Amino acid sequence: MPGSNGGDAGSSGPVATGRWIKTWGAIATAVSTGDMGASVGRRSKQEASSEALSRCASHGARDCKVGTTYKNQCVAYADPERGGKGRVSYSVAGSKEEAANRVLSHCADIGGGQCKVLYTDCSEPIFESF
Repeated sequence: MPGSNGGDAGSSGPVATGRWIKTWGAIATAVSTGDMGASVGRRSKQEASSEALSRCASHGARDCKVGTTYKNQCVAYADPERGGKGRVSYSVAGSKEEAANRVLSHCADIGGGQCKVLYTDCSEPIFESF
């Protein structure tokens, strides 16, 4: 008879001991002053955006806008060197190094010439135990 000798009847598969929570990051910049604010490790896109805007505005800028948001990834922010033409650039990737390489390439492609990476960080998932 199936299960009469104890076999697999009482065993079960692995039991989850927690869950992974996705986290968000954001970067906000002000065109008028070049001020920047960033957030990382926030539980929602809105929370990340609000914190980045608040940090940007804390420097005195009144025209801060969110330039990018990202989830469970790394980000890099670059700006053309002083006197250079072009715009700030953002890139998201699986590592800080990859994001930095991508953002420098993108910054140069849009006319930034010599660009400098000003910020990198990663918003990584958080494990929450049950």
